[in-house]
This record gives sequence, C-alpha cells and structure tokens, in this order.
Amino acid sequence: MHKKLAKTPPMGWNSWDCFGAGVTEKELIENADYMAKHLKKYGWEYIVCDIQWYEPTAKNNDYFNFAPLNMDEYGRLLPAENRFPSAKGNKGFKPVADYCHKLGLKFGIHIMRGIPRQAVHTNTPIKGSNVSAKEVAHHFSVCSWNTDMYGMKNCQGAQDYYNSIFELYAEWGVDFIKCDDICITEFRKWDNPYSAYYEIEMIRKAIDHCSRDMVLSLSPGPAQIENARHLAKHANMWRMTGDFWDRWDKLHDMFDKCLLWQNEVRTGNYPDCDMLPLGILSKNGTCHGPQNRMTQFTKDEQITMMTLWGIFKSPLFMGGNMPENDEWTYSLLTNEAYLKMHSTCKNAHQHLRKEKNGKGDIIWIADGNRCKYIALFNTRDTEHRITINLSEILMPDEKYNIYDIWGKENLGKFKNKFTHTIASHGAGLYKITL
Repeated sequence: MHKKLAKTPPMGWNSWDCFGAGVTEKELIENADYMAKHLKKYGWEYIVCDIQWYEPTAKNNDYFNFAPLNMDEYGRLLPAENRFPSAKGNKGFKPVADYCHKLGLKFGIHIMRGIPRQAVHTNTPIKGSNVSAKEVAHHFSVCSWNTDMYGMKNCQGAQDYYNSIFELYAEWGVDFIKCDDICITEFRKWDNPYSAYYEIEMIRKAIDHCSRDMVLSLSPGPAQIENARHLAKHANMWRMTGDFWDRWDKLHDMFDKCLLWQNEVRTGNYPDCDMLPLGILSKNGTCHGPQNRMTQFTKDEQITMMTLWGIFKSPLFMGGNMPENDEWTYSLLTNEAYLKMHSTCKNAHQHLRKEKNGKGDIIWIADGNRCKYIALFNTRDTEHRITINLSEILMPDEKYNIYDIWGKENLGKFKNKFTHTIASHGAGLYKITL
C-alpha cells in the first residue's frame, strides 16, 4: 500500500541544511509560504521539520547531550513550545500541519528510532500497553551521535509504543516521516548488522495501524544494497549516503552510489541521494562551511547535482532557506522539462564512465515517453567536449532532434553521434525526441 503514496519521487523542503537543530515555527511557516507561492505549481509539496523539534535548548547544528526534552505522560515527544508557540495547549504540530494543508502543501517531521531515554529513566507508561518504558528499551542500542533515544527490544510493548506515537502524528496531520539512526549499516555486537532491522518493520506496522497515509523516509546512510528488498518492502525512501553537503568530493562520490542502486529505483521506492544544498545554508552556525553562506558549489556543480539527482529519480528536497532564493536557484527548481524528466523517466543507468584519477567523462541515459534522456558529466578541472555514440542507444543512421534542457533550446537534428562542450565539474542534460 505504501508504494501508492509516492507514485513519483517526493519533492519538498527540509529544515536541516539551513537551520540545523534550531529551526522554529516562524521559519517553517516562511518556507511554506514561499513554496506555496512559487514552487507548488511545479510539484514541490512537502515541508519537513528536521531533528530536535522537541528540545527547548536547541539553537544550531550541535546536539546537546542529555538535554531535557518536551514529552507527554506516555513518553511521546512534543514540540518545544518556546520554538513552536502554536503547540501550546497540547496541540502539538497540528496547527503547523493545518497551515500547510490550507496552502495545498503537506507536512512532515523527523524522528529518531526508539524511545526517549528520558521516558525510560522516569519509566513512563506506554499508551495502550501493559508495560512501561523500561521494559521495551534496548539499553545498549544507542545512537553514536545523538543521546536522545534508546533503541527498542523486539517485543509487543515496543510495537505498542510505536503505535502510540504514530497515533499522535496522525492526530497532528503529519504526511511524511523521516526516521533517523535506522538505515545505516554498522557493526553492533547485540544486533543484526543491518541496524534496527525489526524497528523498520515496527514503524511500517505503526503507520499502517494509524489510519493516515504517511510517506516513510529512512536515514542516514549508506544503506546496503543487500538490504534493498527489505527497504523497498517497508519504506518509500532510504538514504544511499551519509549527510550530503556542498563539496565536490561528496558530489563526485554520488556517481558510485547511483551506479550501485540504479536497478532498485521503482515506483514508490526511491534510493535517496539526500538533500539539495542550494541557496542559503547553515544560518544558525558553521556546518561543513561558513555560517549563513551561499552554497559552496559552483553553478556548474549545481547543474551536475541537479542532473544526477533528476535522471536517477532521487527524491528532491531543497536544503536552503527558500525565501532567500536568488533567480539562479529558483531557475533550477522550476525547470519544467527537467521536472517532467524527473517524474516520468525510467530505466536510468550509467552508460559510460571513463575517468583517470577521478577526472573524465560520465554518461547516464534514461527512457522517457517517446523520448530518451542523456546526461553528460565532465568531472575534469577544465571544460571538455564529450561525445556520445547515439547509434549505441538509438537506430543507426536516423536523425533525432535534441533539446538542451538546461539551456532551454533546440540544438537541431543529429545522426549517430552527439558532441557538446561541458564545463569543468559541469553537466549537460538533453532530451532526444523519438
């Protein structure tokens, strides 16, 4: 059933890249207003509040170990009212979700797998269960980078807890869940190397039980290809990588990730390249670069990122503060030919890769509706003319019209070969009409 919720790769905005753990209600609303006014008509629809929304003291990209969390009597985390004032009176995120829905958008939240340590240490009851928090917590199953939660034992009481929080999220009107510390593979002595394997299944059951449709995204990465079937069975999106930021080395590494996962992209199931660090980032503190910066990617590198994410059919989640978008950033997010490719193409795969020491040519192709898409990537430090042999993917000796998607121009008819000059670290994206 969950695959029907994401017939095309989800598109939206997530608060982490620009506001870190310190995002506020005001900032969520401002970005929702921008999306509704400028991007909704192009298919952008999700507004997602990332991590630490339940921590009153959160203010930047740092995690404060064992900070007091806002929580109800059943150990369920609630929005910090000093940051989300509409949550007062036990309203939770319902006012924010309602606001997004009135704009024609959808609302999502980030959660960590497991149960709050604070609930375990005070041994809160679990709503709808005959056991308490201490009885369901796996005290050795902890996140290596965040102290908020214990993982869960594989037991009915743990399922009851997950059911209770998703019942609450359904009451709030949540449409999208990003669950963290659940997708990465790491060796844990007490558990299957696939971290929290059964907790993914519990979350799937809880969503199905709550009577509200919610897209499920799993983080962080890298997810392992041997778990692809299990991931697809239970989630709509899963991260192929750790946190992606605006650095060329991370972008270049994504070609390997996409190649590994290219055969696992299906309707309702999308390996995730992570957020798009475009526009204004890290407003609340330095994070992988200066505070309150414009993306460190060059314009050509931004084109490369958008092109790879698009032809691969990764979910698209804008990371920058959208009200501060410049015309260039806006143009990337609203290119209609690009967005049509992203939502309709299939069978995307790497066609060619010729690199030496990480510098050279990479070509991806995909099928469209009575067309084909070609992406030419130049990973050199200088511009270069890249040629694709069209006769390898099309009928030889036939002429085909080629449209430059980023340049927004018809380039003419070509037979057997197509060559174009691609900027350093840049890309070209083309539609071939059949």
